[in-house]
Amino acid sequence: MNEKVTLRLNGNGEFVSEDGKGCETLNPKEMLLYAAARCAGATILKIMRGERLVPVRFEIACSGELSTETLRTESVFRSFHIAYNIACATEAEQEKIGRAVTLAHERYCGLVQMLRKIGPVTHEIAVVTTEPAKA
Repeated sequence: MNEKVTLRLNGNGEFVSEDGKGCETLNPKEMLLYAAARCAGATILKIMRGERLVPVRFEIACSGELSTETLRTESVFRSFHIAYNIACATEAEQEKIGRAVTLAHERYCGLVQMLRKIGPVTHEIAVVTTEPAKA
């Protein structure tokens, strides 16, 4: 079984659950994924702000494969996957944002490092531009 949490950056610069669920409604497994996604997002935003980059859209989906077919107390995570989906204003920002995500994921986010102690962590990065293609 897989558990998944998706967070989206809102207009106030805060990460909120895509489905509108608050922390108080999450089970402990979802809470771990939520914390990892939020930590990674905050770390990436800090790096991006240092580079004066502002994303147009920013979404993080953190999922984990559980050891049981249904959610149970004894379920443990076997592996994790984090998908970063970011839209930026210009093509020039794409590389810088991709580098910020890679730095945060591989070095600076403590919760991602903690997940690696539990099981393998894979990731994918999609950075797209909202700038019209040049002819």
